[in-house]
Amino acid sequence: MRQSPTGRQGRPAPEIRPLEPHHREPVRGILERTGYFTAVEIGTALELVDDWLVRGDASGYLCFVASSGASSVDGYICVGPTPLTEGTYDLYWIAVDPAAQGRGTGRRLLAFAEGHVQGRGGRLLLIETSSQPLYAPTVRFYERCGYALLARIADFYRAGDDKLIFGKSLVRGAAPDASR
Repeated sequence: MRQSPTGRQGRPAPEIRPLEPHHREPVRGILERTGYFTAVEIGTALELVDDWLVRGDASGYLCFVASSGASSVDGYICVGPTPLTEGTYDLYWIAVDPAAQGRGTGRRLLAFAEGHVQGRGGRLLLIETSSQPLYAPTVRFYERCGYALLARIADFYRAGDDKLIFGKSLVRGAAPDASR
Protein backbone atom coordinates (compact mmCIF):
# COMPACT_ATOMS: atom_id res chain seq x y z
CA MET A 1 0.00 0.00 0.00
CA ARG A 2 3.02 2.32 -0.05
CA GLN A 3 2.40 5.41 -2.16
CA SER A 4 5.97 6.15 -3.22
CA PRO A 5 9.44 5.14 -2.06
CA THR A 6 10.42 8.60 -0.88
CA GLY A 7 8.54 11.73 0.06
CA ARG A 8 9.61 15.35 -0.07
CA GLN A 9 13.09 16.22 1.14
CA GLY A 10 14.24 12.62 0.60
CA ARG A 11 12.39 11.25 3.64
CA PRO A 12 10.76 7.85 3.28
CA ALA A 13 7.14 8.27 2.23
CA PRO A 14 4.71 7.21 4.90
CA GLU A 15 3.02 3.87 4.42
CA ILE A 16 -0.74 4.14 4.12
CA ARG A 17 -2.70 1.34 5.68
CA PRO A 18 -6.09 0.66 7.26
CA LEU A 19 -6.60 2.28 10.65
CA GLU A 20 -6.23 -0.22 13.51
CA PRO A 21 -7.18 0.00 17.21
CA HIS A 22 -3.71 1.14 18.32
CA HIS A 23 -3.99 4.13 15.94
CA ARG A 24 -7.03 5.62 17.73
CA GLU A 25 -5.18 7.63 20.38
CA PRO A 26 -2.53 8.94 17.97
CA VAL A 27 -5.37 10.09 15.68
CA ARG A 28 -6.99 11.86 18.65
CA GLY A 29 -3.67 13.57 19.36
CA ILE A 30 -3.35 14.73 15.75
CA LEU A 31 -6.87 16.17 15.77
CA GLU A 32 -6.13 18.04 19.00
CA ARG A 33 -2.72 19.34 17.89
CA THR A 34 -3.89 20.73 14.56
CA GLY A 35 -5.88 23.44 16.32
CA TYR A 36 -8.65 23.20 13.70
CA PHE A 37 -11.21 21.13 15.56
CA THR A 38 -13.44 21.72 18.58
CA ALA A 39 -13.89 19.08 21.27
CA VAL A 40 -17.28 18.19 19.78
CA GLU A 41 -15.76 17.79 16.31
CA ILE A 42 -12.96 15.60 17.68
CA GLY A 43 -15.57 13.47 19.45
CA THR A 44 -17.48 13.08 16.20
CA ALA A 45 -14.32 12.12 14.29
CA LEU A 46 -13.53 9.49 16.91
CA GLU A 47 -17.09 8.11 16.68
CA LEU A 48 -16.43 7.39 13.00
CA VAL A 49 -13.08 5.81 13.85
CA ASP A 50 -14.73 3.64 16.52
CA ASP A 51 -17.49 2.59 14.14
CA TRP A 52 -14.87 1.64 11.54
CA LEU A 53 -12.89 -0.33 14.14
CA VAL A 54 -15.95 -2.29 15.26
CA ARG A 55 -17.79 -2.82 11.97
CA GLY A 56 -15.19 -2.31 9.23
CA ASP A 57 -16.71 -1.79 5.78
CA ALA A 58 -20.21 -2.31 7.20
CA SER A 59 -19.76 1.00 9.06
CA GLY A 60 -19.93 2.91 5.79
CA TYR A 61 -16.53 4.44 6.51
CA LEU A 62 -13.05 3.73 5.18
CA CYS A 63 -10.32 4.90 7.55
CA PHE A 64 -6.61 4.91 6.78
CA VAL A 65 -3.47 6.20 8.45
CA ALA A 66 -0.16 7.41 7.07
CA SER A 67 2.71 6.10 9.13
CA SER A 68 6.42 6.71 8.70
CA GLY A 69 7.39 4.26 11.44
CA ALA A 70 6.12 1.20 13.24
CA SER A 71 4.39 3.18 15.98
CA SER A 72 3.99 6.66 14.50
CA VAL A 73 0.91 8.10 12.86
CA ASP A 74 1.57 11.12 10.64
CA GLY A 75 -2.01 11.58 9.46
CA TYR A 76 -5.32 9.94 8.78
CA ILE A 77 -8.24 10.09 6.39
CA CYS A 78 -11.83 8.89 6.58
CA VAL A 79 -14.08 8.63 3.52
CA GLY A 80 -17.32 6.83 2.79
CA PRO A 81 -20.03 6.37 0.22
CA THR A 82 -22.68 9.08 0.26
CA PRO A 83 -26.02 7.51 1.21
CA LEU A 84 -28.64 7.28 -1.55
CA THR A 85 -26.13 7.93 -4.36
CA GLU A 86 -24.37 5.78 -6.92
CA GLY A 87 -20.62 6.27 -6.92
CA THR A 88 -20.48 9.47 -4.86
CA TYR A 89 -18.27 9.50 -1.78
CA ASP A 90 -17.70 12.02 0.99
CA LEU A 91 -14.39 12.88 2.59
CA TYR A 92 -15.32 13.08 6.26
CA TRP A 93 -11.95 13.80 7.84
CA ILE A 94 -8.36 14.36 6.86
CA ALA A 95 -5.72 15.54 9.31
CA VAL A 96 -1.93 15.57 9.34
CA ASP A 97 0.13 15.96 12.47
CA PRO A 98 1.57 19.49 12.55
CA ALA A 99 5.05 17.95 12.98
CA ALA A 100 4.58 16.06 9.68
CA GLN A 101 2.98 18.85 7.64
CA GLY A 102 4.71 20.17 4.54
CA ARG A 103 6.01 16.72 3.57
CA GLY A 104 3.24 15.72 1.18
CA THR A 105 1.49 13.43 3.67
CA GLY A 106 -1.94 15.04 3.17
CA ARG A 107 -1.58 14.88 -0.60
CA ARG A 108 -0.60 11.19 -0.42
CA LEU A 109 -3.49 10.38 1.90
CA LEU A 110 -5.96 12.12 -0.41
CA ALA A 111 -4.54 10.46 -3.55
CA PHE A 112 -4.66 7.08 -1.82
CA ALA A 113 -8.30 7.62 -0.82
CA GLU A 114 -9.18 8.71 -4.37
CA GLY A 115 -7.63 5.53 -5.77
CA HIS A 116 -9.36 3.38 -3.17
CA VAL A 117 -12.72 5.01 -3.92
CA GLN A 118 -12.17 4.54 -7.67
CA GLY A 119 -11.43 0.87 -7.04
CA ARG A 120 -14.84 0.59 -5.39
CA GLY A 121 -16.59 2.17 -8.35
CA GLY A 122 -16.58 5.69 -6.98
CA ARG A 123 -16.88 8.46 -9.53
CA LEU A 124 -17.11 11.64 -7.43
CA LEU A 125 -15.48 12.68 -4.15
CA LEU A 126 -17.03 15.57 -2.23
CA ILE A 127 -15.47 17.57 0.59
CA GLU A 128 -17.04 20.18 2.83
CA THR A 129 -15.20 22.75 4.88
CA SER A 130 -15.63 26.09 6.56
CA SER A 131 -15.19 29.53 5.01
CA GLN A 132 -13.49 30.87 8.15
CA PRO A 133 -10.00 32.38 7.68
CA LEU A 134 -8.52 29.55 9.79
CA TYR A 135 -9.46 27.18 6.95
CA ALA A 136 -7.85 29.19 4.13
CA PRO A 137 -4.84 26.81 3.99
CA THR A 138 -7.26 23.87 3.82
CA VAL A 139 -9.12 25.47 0.91
CA ARG A 140 -5.82 26.07 -0.92
CA PHE A 141 -4.82 22.44 -0.28
CA TYR A 142 -8.02 21.11 -1.85
CA GLU A 143 -7.65 23.44 -4.83
CA ARG A 144 -4.02 22.32 -5.36
CA CYS A 145 -5.25 18.72 -5.29
CA GLY A 146 -7.65 19.41 -8.17
CA TYR A 147 -10.88 20.04 -6.29
CA ALA A 148 -13.32 22.68 -7.53
CA LEU A 149 -15.63 24.75 -5.37
CA LEU A 150 -19.10 23.48 -6.29
CA ALA A 151 -21.26 25.27 -3.74
CA ARG A 152 -21.24 27.79 -0.95
CA ILE A 153 -24.03 27.83 1.63
CA ALA A 154 -24.03 31.12 3.51
CA ASP A 155 -24.18 31.07 7.31
CA PHE A 156 -24.39 27.28 7.38
CA TYR A 157 -22.32 26.52 10.48
CA ARG A 158 -23.13 29.81 12.21
CA ALA A 159 -23.62 33.42 11.16
CA GLY A 160 -20.64 34.39 9.01
CA ASP A 161 -19.39 30.81 8.63
CA ASP A 162 -20.29 29.42 5.23
CA LYS A 163 -20.18 25.78 4.20
CA LEU A 164 -17.90 25.28 1.18
CA ILE A 165 -18.43 22.13 -0.87
CA PHE A 166 -15.57 20.99 -3.09
CA GLY A 167 -15.70 18.14 -5.56
CA LYS A 168 -13.51 16.16 -7.88
CA SER A 169 -14.54 13.73 -10.56
CA LEU A 170 -12.67 10.46 -10.28
CA VAL A 171 -13.56 9.54 -13.86
CA ARG A 172 -10.75 10.30 -16.27
CA GLY A 173 -11.45 13.34 -18.41
CA ALA A 174 -14.49 14.45 -16.43
CA ALA A 175 -14.74 17.34 -14.01
CA PRO A 176 -17.45 18.31 -11.56
CA ASP A 177 -19.59 21.09 -12.95
CA ALA A 178 -20.79 23.76 -10.55
CA SER A 179 -23.09 25.28 -13.18
CA ARG A 180 -25.67 22.47 -13.23
